[in-house]
Amino acid sequence: MAVFTEVTLSEAQALATRLSLGPVQSLRGISAGIENTNYFLTTEIGEYVLTVFERLSFEQLPFYLQLMKHLAKRGLAVPDPQADADGQILFELQCKPAAVVNKLRGGHQLAPDLFHCEQVGAELARMHLAAQDFPLHLDNLRGLSWWSETVPVILPFLNPAQAELITAELDFQVHLAASASYAELPRGPIHADLFRDNVMFEGLPGRERLSGCFDFYFAGVDNWLFDLAICLNDWCIDHASGRLDEARAEAFVRAYESVRPMSGVEHRLMPAMLRAAALRFWISRLWDVYLPRDAALLKPHDPGHFERVLRERIARPWHALISL
Repeated sequence: MAVFTEVTLSEAQALATRLSLGPVQSLRGISAGIENTNYFLTTEIGEYVLTVFERLSFEQLPFYLQLMKHLAKRGLAVPDPQADADGQILFELQCKPAAVVNKLRGGHQLAPDLFHCEQVGAELARMHLAAQDFPLHLDNLRGLSWWSETVPVILPFLNPAQAELITAELDFQVHLAASASYAELPRGPIHADLFRDNVMFEGLPGRERLSGCFDFYFAGVDNWLFDLAICLNDWCIDHASGRLDEARAEAFVRAYESVRPMSGVEHRLMPAMLRAAALRFWISRLWDVYLPRDAALLKPHDPGHFERVLRERIARPWHALISL
């Protein structure tokens, strides 16, 4: 993520020593993303990621870190928070929360085909099922309540057409969330940010296998369909236009349902959740562009991308059942 907090080599070494990771060989800031400070931390015994949390509190973070521990114990390839001799996995650096996790193998697949979408779809379903009995609870902090609070703040920065779209869509989603059908959607802990750059693959071209999913720091309890819609809006679209690539979307949903069959109401509300997922990321990207925080390395994402995606999802609703 962007570097907001400059961590010194001596600070990193002190934490590595506490975690029995050995001498630090290198510490390199990661520029991608905009939420937390991340460093690649290489020690004598392995490669890790050191995260300093810029927005999340000491009270919120046990949910995210323990969720990763829970999923790792269930056999999913996710970062495993490193513990000290007392079993602690949450620490403090410069008066901010911090954690160290193992670095996953492989690289990103930024131009996915059906083969990659099938793997991510199945893994997402396994993740949902594995987290069903996770005992901690934290509502999705970037859900409907946050949208309702944030839209009035960013409205002054928008042109009339954008303001009309964002207010109309927020009103649509508020009414949807109050419906009986919405209340029937299966819920549980979700990743909520499983984009292409949060999944790793390894292997020869054309034969890559999913090697891990990471960045669980937007996770929270919400409906599983919303998580699926977030993935479809990133893994299964034409980036230039925002249009859904139906072949990839069909492959993704088919693979997901091979692990966890979806309910009838989930299929019916798919178009609405695709709109909700587009709205969520349009709002957050507008927020990051117009109300940014200082950072040594900061690359805010283009909010226009998810504006296009939202307009596409409204203009061309998609039901997986039509194709499957």
